[in-house]
Parts: sequence; structure tokens; C-alpha cells
Amino acid sequence: MALYKYFLKRLVLTIPTLLGVSIIVFLLVHMIPGDPIDIMLGDRVTEAVRLALEERLGLNEPLHIQYWQWFSSALHGDFGISIRSNQPVMEEILTRLPATIELTVVALMIAVFFGIYFGVSAARYRNTLIDQSLIGFSLLGVSIPIFWLGMMLIYLFAVMLGWLPVSGRLSMGTAIPTYTGLYLLDSLIAGQIGSFIDSVRHLLMPAVSLATVSLALVVRVTRSSMLDVLSEDYIRTARAKGMQERKVVYTHALKNAMIPVVTVIGLQLAKLMGGAILTETVFSWPGIGRLLVTAINVRDYPVVQGVVFFVAFAFIAINIIVDLIYAYLDPRIRYE
Repeated sequence: MALYKYFLKRLVLTIPTLLGVSIIVFLLVHMIPGDPIDIMLGDRVTEAVRLALEERLGLNEPLHIQYWQWFSSALHGDFGISIRSNQPVMEEILTRLPATIELTVVALMIAVFFGIYFGVSAARYRNTLIDQSLIGFSLLGVSIPIFWLGMMLIYLFAVMLGWLPVSGRLSMGTAIPTYTGLYLLDSLIAGQIGSFIDSVRHLLMPAVSLATVSLALVVRVTRSSMLDVLSEDYIRTARAKGMQERKVVYTHALKNAMIPVVTVIGLQLAKLMGGAILTETVFSWPGIGRLLVTAINVRDYPVVQGVVFFVAFAFIAINIIVDLIYAYLDPRIRYE
């Protein structure tokens, strides 16, 4: 019952948080230099045409009225009409969302699997060459800019070696039936193994590039948490009873060490959705990150506001889910 009340409380608190985010984003977007009318029509138009378009888009209203009209509609899932494409913003987001979800989930899987494995290995072999190498790798991963790493991967594996494609989600001429919008899953459902392999080849470099920082953070947090747990009395007791070291580490220690790791994983999932902006731009990945960059370049206010608002809501929702997972991992946690 306490967990249910906690969930409702967090759900209610999302409203003022989203309100604050929406105000900040709305003001910052309208502070961007440039006029979307000029971008759409150019300089060689009459004043009457400009005024008619401004009125149709609602850009002639005072800022506070524009904001209230947008926010009240956003609460009902209506983010307005794109100035660039004249399509509903929600439709634009949902069309590109599967590409971002696929990239984000695969990147997170890479970060979680290798991050936890490397972190546990570093803790098991503390102060050895293995430990020092993994610590150095994690520091390097945090330090490398994603866009630079992406360009280096393209240069090495696409330009020099020719092993992987430069950009996009599929090769020219390849078609996959759309069931979920996730090409990996759709190709398997359709039984198109060749399309699945092609999709994996396109996804590999963007996912690795996006996963690097998160992987490094998971390694460091897992190692630190495992070192604390491995020094507990019950771990020494298990070892004294002759239990295999692998079972001690992965059965007894890892679960209790996972609480701070789950926090990092949950935050990284939301962060990866936002961080995909650079990755999608470098690899021409048709997700919401690239949509946001395009919208900023053409001053498409409704799309910029809609994408940022959507990502903020996803970030909040993921944080709530992570908090609820705590109770499963550690029954001692109680929410007041």
C-alpha cells in the first residue's frame, strides 16, 4: 500500500516538473535567432503573405498566449503542427520514435552486459593488471566525446576497412514489413534473415558509439558496489563454508550490489535518449534526435518543444520505474 501511495505521489509531482520544463524550453526556443517565416518563405514575399502565415501558425499572438495554447494542448497529447512539414508534431515524433528506441535499447544492452561483467571482474581481481586495465578503459570511455568516437568508427570500419555501412538503418533496396517499427524485430518476425543482418550492420557503430559513456559509468559503479558487498561478513561466511567463488560473486554478492547499478542504468536509459541527438546526427540515423536538430535549424518551434517535452516525460517516467524496482531488489526499502 505504501508503494502504491508513493507511485501516486510521484505521478502527481510530474505535473509541476513538466510545467517548469515546458516554460524553460518555450522561452529558450523563442530566443533562438532567426524567424521561421523567413526560413519558410524567404525574403522575397509581400508583407500581407507574411502576416497571413503568422496568423495561421499563431505566431502573431503574445508569447504567454502562445505558451498557454501549446501547453494546454500538450497535456492532451497534441503538440501542434510542424512548421516545416505541416504534419502533426506527435505524428512526426511517433514516426521516428522506433528508430531512437531501437538504437537506445541496443546501446543500453551493450552498456549493461559488458559494464556489469567488466565491473564484477575488476572487483574480483582488485589491484591486479585486469583491474587497472578496466579502470583505465572506464576513464577513457567517459572522456571520449561521442561525436568524435562516431566519426573515428566511421573512418576506420566504413571508409578504411569497408566492413560496415556509413549511415542509415538499411541498405538501398532493402525492405522490411513494418510491424513495430523496430527493424531488428520486424525482420525476425518476417523471417528475413538477410534484412536482419543488414539492420545489425547499420546499427552496430551507432550503438557502440552511444553506449561507450554509459558502459564506462556502469563499470565504475558496479566495481565500487561489488567491493563494498564483497567485504561483508556473510560473504566471508560463504567463502569459509567452501562455496565456489563464482557462486559467491554472482549469486550472493551481485544481487545486493545491483541497487546503485540499477540507479545508473535507469538514468542512463533516459540519458541515452537525449544523448542520441549527436549519434543520430553523425550517423544520419532517422530518430527523434535528428528530428530535433533539423527542427532547430529551421526554427520549427512546435517540433522542438514537442520533442524536448516528450524526452522530459520519458526521463521522469523511467526514474519512477527505477524507484519501484528498488523495492523488488531490496525488500528492506520502504517508501513513506
